[in-house]
Amino acid sequence: MEQNQHKPNLSNQAFWDVDMNKIDYKKNARFVIEKVLERGTHQDFLNLMQFYGSDQVKELAKQANWLSDLSINFCCKLFNIRPQDFKCYEKKQLNREHWNF
Repeated sequence: MEQNQHKPNLSNQAFWDVDMNKIDYKKNARFVIEKVLERGTHQDFLNLMQFYGSDQVKELAKQANWLSDLSINFCCKLFNIRPQDFKCYEKKQLNREHWNF
């Protein structure tokens, strides 16, 4: 699906730490997708899907540097993929945290 507008209509909720006016939404698509998956609203996610399309959101989510387990599981159910398909899931498995006693 091709982008039909200059930028997606997203709330400031997920982008509290950056100037949204300076984001290149085409060049930084993975960054935008990671932010919305982690901290965006439901409407932000719907707008993201409309702007980038399901296939691009799925592929870039799989390449994310970090996603919470909740976001990974959400994407797995939505896109019918496995946690092992995510680059960040593989990293998590290699860098297990110490037990907290």
